[in-house]
Amino acid sequence: MKHLPEGELDLVLARHAVDRDYLSRSHPELFDELWSNPQTRVLAMHKGAVLLQQDGDVGLPALRLLEVDRVPSAQLRVYLGKSTVSVGSELAGMPVVLAVLSDNSAQQLEPRAEAWHGLRKSGAGLNERDTGLFTQALAISNWHETHQFCPKCGTPTVVEQGGWVRRCFKDSNEIYPRTDPAVIVAILDEHDRILLGSQGVWEENRWSILAGFVEPGESLNAAVVREMFEESGLTVEHPQFLGSQAWPFPFSLMLGFAARVSADSQPLVADGIEIEKLRWFSREDIQAEAQKLLLPNRISIARAIIEKWFGGEIHSATEIEQHVSEPQATAANAQESH
Repeated sequence: MKHLPEGELDLVLARHAVDRDYLSRSHPELFDELWSNPQTRVLAMHKGAVLLQQDGDVGLPALRLLEVDRVPSAQLRVYLGKSTVSVGSELAGMPVVLAVLSDNSAQQLEPRAEAWHGLRKSGAGLNERDTGLFTQALAISNWHETHQFCPKCGTPTVVEQGGWVRRCFKDSNEIYPRTDPAVIVAILDEHDRILLGSQGVWEENRWSILAGFVEPGESLNAAVVREMFEESGLTVEHPQFLGSQAWPFPFSLMLGFAARVSADSQPLVADGIEIEKLRWFSREDIQAEAQKLLLPNRISIARAIIEKWFGGEIHSATEIEQHVSEPQATAANAQESH
């Protein structure tokens, strides 16, 4: 059973133009090789933010990638791979290294706080190479931030293989980057309305589709059914996979679905824990209320799914907000809302 029109979703954070060059990660002198290569560029990151510049060819923002001798000492270096496209004077095949900076190093490189940009607010305007690099860099840096100690014995870990492995200093246990899968679902009823929910910590009139993390030993379809029941009280059926994209807040993978409410489902009821309010929206409701609705950010898969159901672009209040609030994420749907 199909629920939404055929065709791929336009997912901002699924864009990529980088060869991750994974075979080079095992080179023992990898960073010496990269640092001696005049083509190598460095993506500086501080607290999840990066520096941007104008792409002279098209006038759009682009990552500010630096020559290796212009970057202060870093707390962490990760080899991200080689660009597969040319952007201005930066040619295809250019190696890129992530450098995570301390407060002092970031201040030395760029003291203006407003010059550092986060992915949520700036990611949608970047080209495919830079979107992929930023998303990859943020996810891997977030993973390193939370895996500095061995999960078995608590001993500090050391970074190896170009930044893609951490090894326990005591017993040599190797720890690899993790990704947390989450399903995010457009629930549709017999009238083809879409169900949107709102959390208590969100601003008034902020809405999104429902989501939740996949549990160990669980299939994606089973997670769709379980999570939707837990958050809405509804039994859904025939999940339709729509697409996926990384969501590096901190290191999730969002897997988009649509599903129909079963004919024998129980009545709609919010769980009161993660979801405070639930409401069915018709396309006419969205059209009439768009300028008052705070819908998910345009880099999110949630927004892409809602607009896929709607049949076109929605001009909501989110686009005219001067300061987008970013509440703490306690579950996948909180993460994905903005």
